[in-house]
Amino acid sequence: MKMRCKTLGAISVGLSFAFAHVAATNAVEIKVLSAVAMKAAFDDLAREFERTSGHKVTVSYATAGVLRKRIQDGEFGDMTILPRPVFEALVTQAKIDPGSSAVFARSTVGVSVRSGAPKPDISSADAVRRSMLAAKSVVYADPAQGGASGIHFAKVLERLGIVEEMRPKTKLVPVAGAAEVVAKGEAEIAVSQTIDLLRVAGTDYVGPLPPELQNTSDFVFLAGILTGAKQAEAVKALIQFLQSPGAAGVVKAKGLEPGE
Repeated sequence: MKMRCKTLGAISVGLSFAFAHVAATNAVEIKVLSAVAMKAAFDDLAREFERTSGHKVTVSYATAGVLRKRIQDGEFGDMTILPRPVFEALVTQAKIDPGSSAVFARSTVGVSVRSGAPKPDISSADAVRRSMLAAKSVVYADPAQGGASGIHFAKVLERLGIVEEMRPKTKLVPVAGAAEVVAKGEAEIAVSQTIDLLRVAGTDYVGPLPPELQNTSDFVFLAGILTGAKQAEAVKALIQFLQSPGAAGVVKAKGLEPGE
């Protein structure tokens, strides 16, 4: 416990030192529309940015699909964090300033089981196929509701040729929460983004799906300034903050890879 506190303290000091130059004068409120997959990392970083800059960060989280529609429908925001396909589509539609985009984090899809349960072999595509077929139940985000990990895993099952075999033993959750279902003993295997799996007590993280079953192009989360933003300059400072070495340490601690 002492070591964990010491580590968090070091990260905080590092961030504070790196961004002490951010002016606390003329403090403003920044409204952020972010993919819910980034919540664990962005919440911590937003608090630190508020402390060092004096600005206030208000965040609304939802799935990428839901946020895309909200932004298309004209909902106001200063900044957004979205996976690459949705982000780039909104840039094309002139909803995001194309010159403001920056990679915030890269995500993987992984597997968890209930604490103490045997861990399935997911070392290769063939191993994942065998483990899924042997499992009594699996839970992941409902693709129909826009959960990126669920959309991806549905494609994985298609690629493995086991869609019909898995259908009767599949549980779907609306957005996130697959690992919580496993923690309660209501499913054997949870599949979700690693950042979601690592935060749930009562589960053991097995690991990421093998590289050949990952989506290395779409699971890249970009930050950018929304068209019509009232606080563009403050958002630029926030994006710079998110790309700092100190922020990268927080991102990695949450099960993500930092942007470049």
